[in-house]
This record gives sequence, structure tokens and C-alpha cells, in this order.
Amino acid sequence: MEVRNYIDQYLKEVTEITGKIDKDEIEKIVNVILKVKKDEGRIFMLGVGGSAGNASHAVNDFRKIAGIECYAPTDNVSELTARVNDDGWETSFVNWLKGSRMNKKDCLFVFSVGGGNEEKNVSVNIVNSLKYAKEVGSSVIGITGKDGGYTAKVADACLIVPTVNPETITPHSESFQSTIWHLLVTHPAIKVNEMKWESVDSNTATEKAK
Repeated sequence: MEVRNYIDQYLKEVTEITGKIDKDEIEKIVNVILKVKKDEGRIFMLGVGGSAGNASHAVNDFRKIAGIECYAPTDNVSELTARVNDDGWETSFVNWLKGSRMNKKDCLFVFSVGGGNEEKNVSVNIVNSLKYAKEVGSSVIGITGKDGGYTAKVADACLIVPTVNPETITPHSESFQSTIWHLLVTHPAIKVNEMKWESVDSNTATEKAK
């Protein structure tokens, strides 16, 4: 494939996915987050690989922009690797959640391409965390790809990024995780603090108007 052809194809897929996004499911996620805010609960972000990077970024945004207490187990490499080394990968997240005293006021937010699949032994640490969240009564939301896996099966709300090309499921899923959490954190019902450049531009415009 020519260089330009792939560029055109990929961006066409982005547009196609955007048009197919389930807006009702996003609204459900917003409502779950609003309840967590009202109850003064916490959001625990889970992700593996590229989704772990998204979870870390989302923690920053939800804390700084939305004023919600958030954490991700992958942000503490010392604790994470100690748990993996001593207890195993499959329980690394759930034991961290237990140590964080996760409860019914809290929310588990999963970023995952496949959503976890115990039968196929994929992202079992996420599956175990989801089971624990349901056990203690925490709400569960997610942004996943493909068929959503175990996350979509048990979540209170889960946005599944539509598959438009089986060859690009992972990059689109992880890209749209970022797109959607940025939508969530800047939603007027959730946002409590201005972002830096928007506030700078707003102040500049105000000064010019005087």
C-alpha cells in the first residue's frame, strides 16, 4: 500500500468510528461518574499496555480538571512489580484494590482493547478486579474495543469502540479511549476547573474586550 493510501484509509476509519459511537452509552458513563462525585467516592483506573498509559493520563485529568479522587495501580511501579513478583500477575490489580479499601461509593473504570477474557486467559487481572468490584458493590464503567469482553458483560456502562477494520482494532480502541475520557472530563456537568490554555485564551479575550 502506498504511504498516502494508508494515511487516507486510517483517517477515514477514524471518521467512520466517530459516526458509529454509541452516544447513549457515553451518557450512561457520565451519569455513573456524577453519582461517584455526589457520593464523594473514588475512581480506580485500570489498563494494561497502552491502556495503562491512558489510565495514568486519565487519573491526572480527572483529579485536576474534574476534582475527583482517582488512582491507577500501574502508577506505582514498585508496588505493582512487588505484587506481580510475590502474588502473580493475575491478582496484582485486585489485591491492590483490596489494599485501597474499594467500596460501594467507588467506581472501577476499565480501559481495555478486549475487556478481559478468563476463558482465553487474556487480561485476567482485569477480570478478577471486575469480579471484586461487583462483590463490594462498586460501580463499573469501561471503554473497550472488539466485543467488550468481560468488562462489557458486567459494567454499569461500557462504551465499545466500533470495529471498522480488523487490522486496526488496537490503535483505534486505545485512541478512542483518550478521545472519550477527554470528552467526559471536560463535560460541563463533570468539569470543575479550567484547563490551562483555555483559561489563558479566555483571559486574553477578556482583556481585549475591555
